[in-house]
Amino acid sequence: MAELPPRKRVDDAELLRALAHPLRSALLHHLMAVGPRTASECAEAIGSTASNCSWHLRRLAQHGLVERADATDGRERPWRALQVGLDFGNLGDDPALNRAQLAVVGTQLAEEQDLTRRYLDSLETLDPAWRAVGGFSSYTLQVTPAELDRLLQAVDALVRPYVGAIREDAPDGALPVHVGLRSFLRLGPDGKPVS
Repeated sequence: MAELPPRKRVDDAELLRALAHPLRSALLHHLMAVGPRTASECAEAIGSTASNCSWHLRRLAQHGLVERADATDGRERPWRALQVGLDFGNLGDDPALNRAQLAVVGTQLAEEQDLTRRYLDSLETLDPAWRAVGGFSSYTLQVTPAELDRLLQAVDALVRPYVGAIREDAPDGALPVHVGLRSFLRLGPDGKPVS
């Protein structure tokens, strides 16, 4: 198997603030999920207008996150994501950077909640094969920080070959699927680790 492209490390507060915008986040994630699309196609997929999407795609392009792709029909040129994932790093000593990182996480959580709601609202109309494989799992693990790091790296290695923007061997019938994974220390109501 070919080596997968790395995630883009984002450690610039201005870029993080740009990514905290819900529409920009949705646009970037959509392009990373489905590949090149026009502003009109993006608007239909994320529930906005073509002109609004076009404006925000240009802002993402200024930050080097998307670019224009070659047109296939000679008309409107599609946009494509320039990376297959983003790495926002860990919180550090810079309060402005930390606030920007947390704003992006908040936007992504809201987007994931919206995707989950749309899925649940549409369950009755989904193809039974897709309904049968969708689901939600929750686990409480007993691990050390090193074990959790190894586990997350193993999950990433398992999932990344299926990332839509880079998968070249997708069989007929393959569709974009959202997979979200959260891992964090379980805390009690007092904010202290549960033991």
